[in-house]
Order: sequence, then C-alpha cells, then structure tokens
Amino acid sequence: MKVTMLSSAEKVKGQGVASAYRELINLLQSQTEQSYDLAINRFRRSDITHYHTIDFRFFLTTFFKRTGVKVGYVHFLPETVDESLSLPKPIRALFYHYMVSFYKRMDDLIVVNPSFIPKLVALGLDQNKIHYIPNFVSRSSFSASKKSTVRTELGIPEDAFVVLGAGQIQHRKGVKDFLDVASQRPDIHFIWAGGFSFGKLTAGYHELKAYVDQPPTNVHFPGIVPRENMQAYYNACNLFFSPSYNELFPMTILEAMSCEKPLLLRGLALYEDILFDYYVTGDSNKSFIEQIDRLREDNHYYQHARNLSKKGAYVYSEERLTTVWNQFYRDVHGVVASSSHA
Repeated sequence: MKVTMLSSAEKVKGQGVASAYRELINLLQSQTEQSYDLAINRFRRSDITHYHTIDFRFFLTTFFKRTGVKVGYVHFLPETVDESLSLPKPIRALFYHYMVSFYKRMDDLIVVNPSFIPKLVALGLDQNKIHYIPNFVSRSSFSASKKSTVRTELGIPEDAFVVLGAGQIQHRKGVKDFLDVASQRPDIHFIWAGGFSFGKLTAGYHELKAYVDQPPTNVHFPGIVPRENMQAYYNACNLFFSPSYNELFPMTILEAMSCEKPLLLRGLALYEDILFDYYVTGDSNKSFIEQIDRLREDNHYYQHARNLSKKGAYVYSEERLTTVWNQFYRDVHGVVASSSHA
C-alpha cells in the first residue's frame, strides 16, 4: 500500500502537532502487521495521501488524481486558532475560510477528539467522512525511570515535590493560573517546559513574556524543550499539572501518563470522552491547590492517581493504536480498490 505523508509540522518546535505526526511515522515504519510503501513530502502517485498540515502547496495537490484517497488530520478549528494566535481580522477571516476549504477537499478526516465532530459538521463537513482516532505515544520514547538530571540542572533539591506543566506558553494553556498556584505554594517547585513557538504572533505575547521573564522564585522556565529530552522532565516531577482552558488531545498528557505520573487537569468537558477517569481534576486555582496538597501529603491518594494514569497509558499506547491505524488505512484503501473496479 503506497501512503504519502505531507507535513510541515516539524518546522515549528514545541507544538503537539509535530509530536503526533512523528509518533505516527514511527509506528508505520516499525510495525509488522501491515506493509507500507511510505513516502514523506514527495508528490507521487499513491493509494493514500495523508495531509497533516494545511500548507497551500499541499492544498494544490488535492486537485491531482494521483493522490489517491485524501486523508486530512484535523488538529485545529477556527475557535482554537483564535485563542492561540493574534491575527488581523481580514487575515483571520481569509485563513478560516481557507482552513475549512482545505478540510472539504479531503475524502476522509481524522479528529483526535470526538468533540470536534459536531463542530466540523456545523462548518459544513460530511459526518460520514469524519473518523475519531486518538493520539498515542510510544513506551520506547516515554516510560517511567528514576534516572533524570533535570533537578540538578535546575537547582531543585532531590527531596522536593515538583509539579510539571508543558506546552506552548499561551493564555488558553492556563499559564497565568499555573503561576498563581505556584506563588501560593512557595515550598513546591514548578516547572513549565515550553515556550513561544509562534513568537510574537502568540495571543497575549507581551503580557505572557513579562510573566516568564520575572516568575516566582520557585518557578522554572527552561524554554522549548526538544521532545527527545522531555522524558527526563516527566521523570523529574511528582505530578503533571495542566490548567488549560481549551485543548484538542494534548500529547503532553499522554506522555506524562506513559511515564506513570499522576495528572491534575482542569475539568474540561472535552476530556470526558477521551480521558474518562484517568486523572484528578479541579475547576479553580483554590481546588488545584487543594489537590496538589492532598497528592503531596496523602501517599494512598497519590498512588491511586498514579494507577489511574497507568491505566490510561495502556489505552493510548502504541500497541493498541497500531491495530486501529492499520485497519483505517485498509478500510479507506479498500473503498478505492472496490470503486476502481466498479
């Protein structure tokens, strides 16, 4: 089966789209259940062309018959871009129109969160062409280990309780809440691994930059961390904390689960259908602090939260999703094969 991957995701560091893309490429290249003739960013005759980003040069290829089945990955919608990037109104309107037009050129769309399906339908997409396949991480890249030099590098005592947040520094990620919680617990160390992947285009850049430049003394901002180094950060922490207000399906959550770290997340409706009961939750900075205190002081509660995370790690493991992806590609390829003989 000839599958061509088109993506520019890895040109921008520190964002989950690139991580999800790399995980899928690694899966297809390493698994043995299904044989693929895989090409990356080459325009060739294919059975399936999988679009991971919505570059204009990729859009032009959707008018070529040799692409085969056109599969598009939906990593964002207009509402999520609104909260991430600051664009002038005319450019924003044009970009949103283009985004939806790109999605409509696809034969099939993949969403990483089922909550996106009705939103795409509202934008005029055919629900029968939309499929939910969650993100996943490989245990070969993210697993529990006692070996980490991060605490030493950041000057954090080995016996300190450490809370980790990760992702782009954006308002929607709840960075201000992260800092507020940290300021109220000065005896706990907080690390935020991530930076301004889109620079000054980031919504609220100047305000957030001021916070990052002068954080509380117990908060550490190492900047954008290469993905191959993130395992050390997960293993250096006691708890992964994300106070984000809006997400798709964060790779950082899956990575933390794979490293067997308890999750403390804001109680977002979109998590209910994908993370079930694999995390503990809060809905305000006060409740976040209460959860952090309990996780630090109550070992039984901590181990319970850790076991929930381990349970979630299996559900979103490479082993399970290998079968899902192979079946999806076989299904869409089969549709082409049958229609070509009709």
